[in-house]
Amino acid sequence: MKMTRQQAIIGLLSASDWLTTDALAAALTVSKETIRRDLKQLQQQGKIVRQHGRARAIHPGRPDSGEPFGARLKSHYADKADIARHALDWVSEGMTLALDASSTCFHLARQLPDIALTVFTNSLPICQEMARRERIRLICSGGALDRKYRCYVNPTLVTLLKPLEIDLFIFSCEGVDAGGVMWDPTAHNAGFKAQLLGRADQSLLLIDKSKFNRSSEVKIGHLSQVTRLITDAQLSRR
Repeated sequence: MKMTRQQAIIGLLSASDWLTTDALAAALTVSKETIRRDLKQLQQQGKIVRQHGRARAIHPGRPDSGEPFGARLKSHYADKADIARHALDWVSEGMTLALDASSTCFHLARQLPDIALTVFTNSLPICQEMARRERIRLICSGGALDRKYRCYVNPTLVTLLKPLEIDLFIFSCEGVDAGGVMWDPTAHNAGFKAQLLGRADQSLLLIDKSKFNRSSEVKIGHLSQVTRLITDAQLSRR
């Protein structure tokens, strides 16, 4: 019965964008607690994404399915700010950092001291934050602005990166599944992270506890490629 119900949940989610727990419980005439248990299992299987009392089905290759930057910035605000604070221990004067367009990296950017650093990023909010620092050298990836994610999309990123030696790449992601694969909802952000992950001398993945056992549409890489995982679930080496 549970398998049949979960198949029905996938069917309902596939026919919609997002559905709330209440809507699914009403449609299947079961309790909200039953739906929550089903959704948790489906998320762990990499079949759905859950956010704030709602869920959607995962469709590989489906574009533009993530939350806007503004919504992500408000989600787990204090946890992300604390995770970013721990990442500061890895930053020292003279380094070249690469930061992705995640809300957690924006929290980090706001906490960065005004010291001699080079910061490379595809994030509009981080560019705006770094512009306030006098000693930090800012390099923006440029390209077309994706307003939803507030990041730049540049198809010539490989050429742009050639002269740069990245000491530390700091990033986040939509989720990490049970097998250690990192996921993002869009190809351009996943591609940016994959390229920087391959080029940087070291890397930090900043991820709050809500992101574990979650997947999305596009693979970034595997946790084995990351130097250190910083999370509010366990602030230590994995």
